[in-house]
Order: sequence, then structure tokens, then C-alpha cells
Amino acid sequence: MNVKEKAIAHIASAITVFSMQQNTNQLPKNISMIDFILKTVPENIKQDVTMELIDSVFLYVSATRFDT
Repeated sequence: MNVKEKAIAHIASAITVFSMQQNTNQLPKNISMIDFILKTVPENIKQDVTMELIDSVFLYVSATRFDT
């Protein structure tokens, strides 16, 4: 995988983990999804994780999550 693909995979995974932990009250009340994603990004891909990429991945995950 190239760096952008790794960034996309990390963001998608972080969104899933955030949602699961939020649903089970395992997150601090004051942490946002963006903060959670940015705090969990590995250093080797940090420069490729942008707000635009996070938004794009979030929109895709949101749109496909409920399609059955």
C-alpha cells in the first residue's frame, strides 16, 4: 500500500473504533472524532492525513454504512 492508502485505511478504522467506543461510553466526553483520529495517526503517515481526506473518508463511510 502507498502512504495515501494507509492514511485512508487508518482514518476508516479510527472512525469505526471511535463510533464503537462512543456507543459503549468508553471515550472521554470531550474528545471529538477528529481529535481521536489525529491522536491515533502513526507518525509515518501523519503528513498525509488532512481534514479534506478525513472528510472524504467520513462521507464515504457514512454513505455506505447504512446501505443494505
